Amino acid sequence: MTAPRPLRARTLDGDGRLAGVDLARGLAVFGMFAAHLLVIAHFDAAQPATWVDLVNGRSSILFATLAGVSIALMTGARASAGSRPATGRALVVARRRLVVRAAIIWGIGMLLNATGVPVYMILPAYGILFLLAVPLLRLSASTLWVLAAVIGVGAPWVLPLADRALVDAGTIGGDLVLLLGWHYPFLVWAAFLIAGLAAARSDLRSLRTLVALVVGGAACAMAAAAASTVIDLPEDSYLGRVLADGAHSGGVLETVGSGGFALAVVGLCLLICRTPARIVLLPVRAVGSMPLTAYVGQIVAWAVWASLALGDVGDLSGFRALQPFWPFVGATLVFCTAWALVVGRGPLERALAYATRAVIRG
Repeated sequence: MTAPRPLRARTLDGDGRLAGVDLARGLAVFGMFAAHLLVIAHFDAAQPATWVDLVNGRSSILFATLAGVSIALMTGARASAGSRPATGRALVVARRRLVVRAAIIWGIGMLLNATGVPVYMILPAYGILFLLAVPLLRLSASTLWVLAAVIGVGAPWVLPLADRALVDAGTIGGDLVLLLGWHYPFLVWAAFLIAGLAAARSDLRSLRTLVALVVGGAACAMAAAAASTVIDLPEDSYLGRVLADGAHSGGVLETVGSGGFALAVVGLCLLICRTPARIVLLPVRAVGSMPLTAYVGQIVAWAVWASLALGDVGDLSGFRALQPFWPFVGATLVFCTAWALVVGRGPLERALAYATRAVIRG
């Protein structure tokens, strides 16, 4: 009889698990905490105190990119040669389960909207993006890279027109904004998801792939930043919106710059976790191993705390004045690390997987 594997190896360092992906997810979680809970001054390279402004927009884009990575790993073999797309019956099951997962995540997002917490919930948009990934599971890495680039550069030209159509639709348009998670418009955000799929299909265990992600992603981010200093257009003009680089603008420079930033972070995290630093970073990796639990937990805790302390869940400035960021970070690190080492998979991640397999057997 063989001895049981150590808890840490079983949960966070198991066969086929990429520690760097968990690390990147953990950073994305805390980036979104910062974007939600801190009062952040506009970025100024000469003022280090403003550098935290980098989390605005980029954290959620990193989340979307990592969603693509996760989908690729869930629907392909986790062999040393890279993540290969599922085929045959396995592909049919994978697609059906992805649809069920999308519906559940969308539903959780709707429930979080009902709490009244004053943030734009990303989960409804996540559900839509998961649906969009269903027909893409068999595409090769090269095809996915091309598709991500075409959407990333092309969709911003359509987005202002779609926004105007939703505004002109009045109440119906407002309902659609909520149902589609339009503050993270799938027209543009599909590019980030597809880029994550492409990165995972390119073999995230290859040093060459990781270096390419870091160098290529950083080059895109720097090129977009340089272009933004040259382009000076009215923000409310059509061309100004199309080429915008601001957080959540959906402009070409944001998709290229922040998308490149996300890919560089993924590559860098995977490189870091090839070193002994992965041990020191285990608590952040634990958070990244259960991002749904961490995200939902933040919103629920926010709703309860604000209701008890302020009597008004929707009072954003009042809640930020309570300085909740570090308590949230500390509690999340402690809970997720303890849960990962003692129990294993995150509670909501475990429930989601169980529900998905119960509905679609295979």
